[in-house]
Amino acid sequence: MNAVEIKNLSKNFGEKQAVCGLDMTVPMGAIYGFIGENGSGKSTTEKMICGLIPTSGGTIKLYGKDYKDIDVRASIGVLIESPGCFPGLTVWDNMMLQATNLSIPNAEEEVIKTLKLVRMEGAAGNKYKNCSLGMKQRVGIAMALLGNPTLLVLDEPLNGLDADGMRIMREIFLDIIKDGKRTIIVSSHLLGELQKVATHYGIIRHGKMICEMTADELDENCRTYIGLKSDELNRTKTLLGCKYSRVEEDEAGYIRVYDLTTPEEIVTYLYENGICVTELMTDKIGLEEYYIDLMKGGK
Repeated sequence: MNAVEIKNLSKNFGEKQAVCGLDMTVPMGAIYGFIGENGSGKSTTEKMICGLIPTSGGTIKLYGKDYKDIDVRASIGVLIESPGCFPGLTVWDNMMLQATNLSIPNAEEEVIKTLKLVRMEGAAGNKYKNCSLGMKQRVGIAMALLGNPTLLVLDEPLNGLDADGMRIMREIFLDIIKDGKRTIIVSSHLLGELQKVATHYGIIRHGKMICEMTADELDENCRTYIGLKSDELNRTKTLLGCKYSRVEEDEAGYIRVYDLTTPEEIVTYLYENGICVTELMTDKIGLEEYYIDLMKGGK
């Protein structure tokens, strides 16, 4: 069974169609990276999944049931935009207030367990307004986790975090799903960070799903290339372009060869033509570059 199954979903705001004919499948236990440009329909789709705004057409099923089902609604935790916390209250008081709103039994025990999961147990006495951005994001995730939901929908939780904050957030995501009972849908513009944790991806553009893939499928699609620099860059690029079908120069000044070949073959070919290679590497494009290429119509 999948955690989320969406068919032909659409959403209109007046004459503007924000989501049009979108299909989406999120397996149980996945960290689903939801990717798209600003205005592509990510947040609108997430809000429809959570029941925050009505659909204009199509179907949404969560764990095989209609998304409006009362039991299903109780299984969703949400962090979209910003946590709904009172600035003057402590982290602990905000969490306890949310636990009371949700009628959670053993509230203190659940709040302690949840704050520990998001690495905030040592800051429970801090006023929310004095927390750093990363801490506030973790409080928001903690609040979304109250009630033990099986599906978490997180909108841009990595935005504005420093390197350590992103590392902590990645660890939290992995801890959340490690028992296989929870699923996370997370949107982010920080694709390099998302690639470190996501098990599945959905790429949306102009309200339509462009493609969905697993992390393994992404790894297969991300082409390996040989990158090099030489003492005669323009001549090198011309020579390689005559021999290989796809040769490009990247922003760092490396010439990339994507054909099935070896570094030895390229170095030998250039040496025979009087060119000395000064730098040489083999690498693979990442999610961000793959995404940019896809948006440009690449394959």
